[in-house]
Amino acid sequence: MVFRRRTKRTAWEWVKASVYPQGGWLRAVRYILHRLTRLPDPPHRIARGIFVGAFVSFTPLFGVHILVAALLAYLVRGNIFAAILGTLVGNPITFPVIAVLSVQLGHMILGTGVDGVPAAQILTAFASAGAEIGSNFVALMMGGDIRWTNMRTFYVGLFKPYLIGGLVPGLVVATLCYHLSLPVITAYHRLRQKRRQDRAARRQGSVTQGHPVATPPDNKDGTA
Repeated sequence: MVFRRRTKRTAWEWVKASVYPQGGWLRAVRYILHRLTRLPDPPHRIARGIFVGAFVSFTPLFGVHILVAALLAYLVRGNIFAAILGTLVGNPITFPVIAVLSVQLGHMILGTGVDGVPAAQILTAFASAGAEIGSNFVALMMGGDIRWTNMRTFYVGLFKPYLIGGLVPGLVVATLCYHLSLPVITAYHRLRQKRRQDRAARRQGSVTQGHPVATPPDNKDGTA
């Protein structure tokens, strides 16, 4: 695999890297920008992928952000890898802000106003809902009792407001990411194209001045 690490990370290293990447967040951002500018796709498709990834990061679809972003990027003909990188808009630092803002805004839109929702409570509710889904799946396979007592409260009180409320800030942030990334990627692609043209011109100039570029021998035995 192209992106596989030589040394496999431990579980603790994965947790640590998700909170604070090796080399710091600045280096991580620079690496992401470097990868985005070197993607072999037109700038508008790359920017479209970034838009999709940033937007998906404002949805409560935890665990499947990457899958949803890749699918949407495919549907809108955006760059899939750029969409995956775009989901990094939602990270351990920004998720508490995104979650609280989306839930509160969702309750305002739906008219089910509630007081401020602590970020820890949101994370706990998602963890409890995931545990209930997992236990019900096991019960379905093993023939046990299936209970959805907490899912309705979770859906009405948290998931639905989060989903509705995340649309507005998600569209705003995704649009900003699109308009900020498009000119940068376009300029970088033009710079790379100009460098290629300059190298080709220098090689052509060497040939016309009587200094041809060395080529391998034509005959099979390699002699002149």
